[in-house]
Amino acid sequence: MQNSIVRNVFGFFAAVIAAYVLGAIFISQGNIASIIALDFDVSVAQRFEAALHDVTHMTNIYLPVIAVSYFVSMPVARFIIKYVPQQRAILYALAGAVGLVAIHLIMKMVLGLTGIAATRTFVGLLAQAIAGGVGGYLFHRISLNRGVS
Repeated sequence: MQNSIVRNVFGFFAAVIAAYVLGAIFISQGNIASIIALDFDVSVAQRFEAALHDVTHMTNIYLPVIAVSYFVSMPVARFIIKYVPQQRAILYALAGAVGLVAIHLIMKMVLGLTGIAATRTFVGLLAQAIAGGVGGYLFHRISLNRGVS
């Protein structure tokens, strides 16, 4: 029982961090795509620099947003998994993806603004869904009971 709690807590934090890092990189590259569309040149080094900057400087804004989305979406997935346990991996990945997209759409509907410029496009939202799905799948892998006591 205690090992299960540790796996779930560790899995939650690992999933949030993974989704955050991937999501921040996608945001960075989406913003750079907008700059390139304005006919500016962006080097590979500048892409890496921008990605590193976003990963290290969005923690107080974007990391809590992802944590909140996972705090809601993972228990919902767990509830559904009780009825279809053979779909555990896909349901946690889907919960992460839907949770991240939903949080952006909810912010847009409630606040009337898009907090992350890169999510104004379908491709930007899809990139966030991928980041969320990776985090959700990571949660599945880490929290999985492998029968080891």
